[in-house]
Amino acid sequence: MNSETPKVLHRVCGRMMIEYVMDAARSAGVQKLVVIVGHKADMVREALAGHDDVVFAEQIEQNGTGHAVMMAEAELQGHDGSVLILAGDTPLLQGASLKALLDAQSRQNAACVIGTADTQNNEGLGRVVRNADGEFDCIVEHKDATEDQRKITEINTGCYAFSGPLLLSSLQKLKPNNVQAEYYLTDCPRILMDDGHNVAASCSLTIQEAIGVNNRIQLAEVRQHIQLTILNELMLNGVTVVDPGQTSIDVDVTIGRDTVIKPGVVLEGNVTIGANCTIGPNIHLVGPQTIADDTIVA
Repeated sequence: MNSETPKVLHRVCGRMMIEYVMDAARSAGVQKLVVIVGHKADMVREALAGHDDVVFAEQIEQNGTGHAVMMAEAELQGHDGSVLILAGDTPLLQGASLKALLDAQSRQNAACVIGTADTQNNEGLGRVVRNADGEFDCIVEHKDATEDQRKITEINTGCYAFSGPLLLSSLQKLKPNNVQAEYYLTDCPRILMDDGHNVAASCSLTIQEAIGVNNRIQLAEVRQHIQLTILNELMLNGVTVVDPGQTSIDVDVTIGRDTVIKPGVVLEGNVTIGANCTIGPNIHLVGPQTIADDTIVA
């Protein structure tokens, strides 16, 4: 991100990226959130201090995705249920998709279910290889894939639903058997399969949900998706947005029915606008503030 701010704390439509991921997890039924911190850990802890269901685990050395999950072992001990593993830089994740992933794990009694998506734009992404019966076989990274495997359009999104105890047992067997000498979480499904456990892949997500933000260009891309969702919901609930392309409204803004939002309006933070108002054109409101019913702000 070329920034002094940790990536997951960058804001999209008024909310930190990681908060969208946390909200999706909660919507899927998650009751405890373990946030694994590393770079500028204290800033992340402070930013999320208001979330009562969040605990933290720290990865001091960056030794791979599997190593990161190992840092949460103390928080996972004694948990017999499912564990969702998600990336904090994927703010387009939807709770319904994560619930589908958890349901697939329960339905198939699986040690692990890998969340996948289907896309023709699969360049550089890990392919999900299935056997002749359509069952999960393995994940092959793009650089290691054969010509036929590169034609596969089902890709690994990096979202997983594990059995808690079996996740811990597979982490204990992880080895840094790669050029980077890192512990890869993607090795855990194969470890579980070799131990005779059922591992499945569920195409429960869209490719948009899998978008991870690694630079400001991708930050702008996911903002477009979230902003469109916000504006569409407002319009379906009776708000007129004259020109969505020239309007910016944060996720925590509330607007009443029959209110008209004219071009050039920017609404940031906790702004509440009543019914039958007219806002704009070219008005910038920053919350917290409330606009009463039947008000014209021009």
